[in-house]
Amino acid sequence: MSKDRPAPGDRIKPKKPARVQFTSTVLALEAFCVAFAAVALYGLRDMPYEKGPFELPSPASIWVVGGTLFVVLLVLSRMMGTPGGYVAGSVAQIPVLATGLVLTMMWVVAIIFVIMWVVSLRLGARIDRERAAYDAEHPETAPNV
Repeated sequence: MSKDRPAPGDRIKPKKPARVQFTSTVLALEAFCVAFAAVALYGLRDMPYEKGPFELPSPASIWVVGGTLFVVLLVLSRMMGTPGGYVAGSVAQIPVLATGLVLTMMWVVAIIFVIMWVVSLRLGARIDRERAAYDAEHPETAPNV
């Protein structure tokens, strides 16, 4: 037998769905971006600040909101593939977008992450469909479940 093909009867390990991999990666990266944004916002509290529609929040509220959003995004990144995981991940994009109300540069970051979220949902689902079609056409190389 060649090295790249399994022997007949060998167990082929199923691959993790691409949609789960992509969406969980996006949420984990987003969680760390939120944490760094909280650090930046905390550092800005001593800088001269032009009055905008919102005041800079207190240090306690920066850490509570930033830390909570960080933990929620990390937990959701591990929930991908479970019922409601994708819906919860989509809903979690809203508070990340809302951070742009306080830290203006977060609008750009949040919009990029929303785009990455939508792409990861669509592209991951397409890859999973193509994998399933390939496995159906080539049962000898399909993973044993």
